[in-house]
Amino acid sequence: MSKSKRLLDLMMTVNRKRKFTVRELADEFGVSARTILRDLQELGELGVPLYSEVGPHGGYQVLNERILPPIAFTEEEAVAIFFASHALRHYQYLPFKEASLSAQHKFYNCMSGDIRDRIDEMKHRIDFVTPARQGEFPYLSILLEAATGSRVIRISYRSKGGETKRYIQPIGLYASDGIWYCPAYCFLREGIRVFRCDRMMSAEYRADAPLPLDLSGIHLETLRDEGRLSGGPEQAELHLKVMLTAEGAQRCEGEPWAARLLVRVPDGAGRLEGGIARRDLHFFAQYIIGLCHEAVVQEPPELVEEIRRILAGLMSKYS
Repeated sequence: MSKSKRLLDLMMTVNRKRKFTVRELADEFGVSARTILRDLQELGELGVPLYSEVGPHGGYQVLNERILPPIAFTEEEAVAIFFASHALRHYQYLPFKEASLSAQHKFYNCMSGDIRDRIDEMKHRIDFVTPARQGEFPYLSILLEAATGSRVIRISYRSKGGETKRYIQPIGLYASDGIWYCPAYCFLREGIRVFRCDRMMSAEYRADAPLPLDLSGIHLETLRDEGRLSGGPEQAELHLKVMLTAEGAQRCEGEPWAARLLVRVPDGAGRLEGGIARRDLHFFAQYIIGLCHEAVVQEPPELVEEIRRILAGLMSKYS
């Protein structure tokens, strides 16, 4: 085995292992311990963060900030990966913003000149627009860390009812229209809730936090399939049926909660149909008013009354 191939294989091996000894690596690669020591020294000079401990239980270990081995990309793959990262630049807050920018710069600078020229030209030809939001999302990192580590955190949350402190066990993070949301198990409400991250005033680990639950079977995909990522009601008390024109159906496709209730018909029109909670009538009424002539409510009558109430209030302002 050539030295260059051995170094590459060694880099992949030490990244995979949590802890190892020189003798283990020497036996695995079929070389002397002195050769492995020289190879490890070269890996350290290349930036692999190795840490050594002496003694009968000592050895080497790779620090948490591991270095990935070189990966060969085609030109199309390199461009696709660059723009996948480039698309996030409109988000002022990301759970990994600094790491994303650092990776993007490294990736760009390692490309050949002709590929960089192509990317520079494409920057002005393609974009992924995200609405600008004034809200702040400073706790995305701890929320994502808690979600991946199955940990419980205490948050201070601001809602229409005021500010409350509660323990939550985050399930994940997702962004919609420039706003970050965190579905989580809420120990105060004893159920899964969707929290707006810009309404979190604080987020911290606490020694007196409840023990985490086993939520290994619950993730963003399962919640999306159940239609719960929109923060929808747990109990459907009313039946919704709204007839839509083709334009109305197309506009509803852009709303996660509406897309779940949307039924399309062959001519392009459709309807919103499904169960809703009584407490969400005001939200649905405002949305239907925004669709204007593209929607007609058939059920429930309570929604029709709520629309009339809102429109009457608007008329009084402009009479």
